[in-house]
Amino acid sequence: MRNICMCFQLHAPYRLKRYRFFEIGQDHYYYDDYQTENRIQQLAQQSYLPANRTILDMIKSSNGKFRCAYTISGITLELLEQYAPEVIDSFRELAQTGSVEFLAEPYAHSLSSIFDINEFDKQLKLHSERIEQLFGQKPTTLCNSELIYSDELGDIAYKMGYHVQMIPGAKHMLGWKSPNYMYSNVINHKAKLLVRNPKLSDDISFRFNDHSWQDYPLDAEKFIRWISNIPEEEPIVNLWMGYETFGIRQQAYTGIFEFLKALPYFAMEQKMSFVTPAEAAKKLTAVDTLSTNSAISWSGETKNLSVWTGNDLQQEALNKLYSVGERVRLCTDKALQQDWLALQSVDHFRYMSHTDAFDTNYESPYEAFMNYMNVLSDFLQRVDEQYPTTIENEELNALLKTINNQEKEIERLEKELKAARARKSKQQE
Repeated sequence: MRNICMCFQLHAPYRLKRYRFFEIGQDHYYYDDYQTENRIQQLAQQSYLPANRTILDMIKSSNGKFRCAYTISGITLELLEQYAPEVIDSFRELAQTGSVEFLAEPYAHSLSSIFDINEFDKQLKLHSERIEQLFGQKPTTLCNSELIYSDELGDIAYKMGYHVQMIPGAKHMLGWKSPNYMYSNVINHKAKLLVRNPKLSDDISFRFNDHSWQDYPLDAEKFIRWISNIPEEEPIVNLWMGYETFGIRQQAYTGIFEFLKALPYFAMEQKMSFVTPAEAAKKLTAVDTLSTNSAISWSGETKNLSVWTGNDLQQEALNKLYSVGERVRLCTDKALQQDWLALQSVDHFRYMSHTDAFDTNYESPYEAFMNYMNVLSDFLQRVDEQYPTTIENEELNALLKTINNQEKEIERLEKELKAARARKSKQQE
């Protein structure tokens, strides 16, 4: 039986205000609340709410047979709670159906997996806790920011507890292989990989309303027919796309919501089933390994990291930001830690790109860079006030070791307390 795994990504950053050089050291608030709220409201009203209503209808009308997954950054969850709490409520309703899986990702939708692996680990834990708190699910599948993946990262993710990972279908990694199988990590064969089908995902995301496209117009019956024409031995098609596809990139008048709603009907008519990533990993067996030494992503023609790291401006900003990671993790200043997360979102670095700076409010990559660096300069001053750069690495490492030991001791005591409560409960029975 052919399986369809649909995964939707939601991410929106805190927008930075115009922050000038003379404000450094004077103004510690960096955000354009008006612009941020406008964007969240637009996403909520035009995309997230109508899409969630459509998905809920699909689940109910199919008696729970339609299933899908979401990856929602922690930053986005914060903004939705603040500016559009009704979206959080609609996701809770979806979670209660039992047909939706919520995936783990770095809390800030950051590049921490590339620049600071300790930060990556911390953000995954923070994000997992937030998802469990809001939706009652503990994520078991990893969907890294922008689907970033490499052999080493796949192995690291497995050791962090994520045994299934969504990854991009980069041609130079796949070679002659089809994305429509489950694979395993070349370093760690226990780590399972679900590969995005780039063509079919992009047919919906980017070509749905392209009148110059040779396959326009696209309807659900035609789309499912394409999937049914895939060789029978290829068991799964992974469709991964930004949730803003529905209502923003492809606006409601194009019929995108009707297209989405009709998919289960035609799929089930062809005896296809919908699965979540965790279900797919239990159902399927890896047929081979995939290998890529260098990190890949879903973005751009080359499917690498050049969208965020491809020029000197981006490199300078990223290196300065992540140079203080250890020091920030020592801080107890909540405002500083919140800014640390907000400044890591990949969007800030994409705005500095010479080729892919979409959805930007800056006139040039250089302007985006200068504004970000002014903000970063003030942020770094605040970090230095808490943990000066005069602290030697040896002293800093000693502090980190003490903190890590304390965290392990707390974790050990919590486990002992939990076990003791369980024993007491049994005795009372």
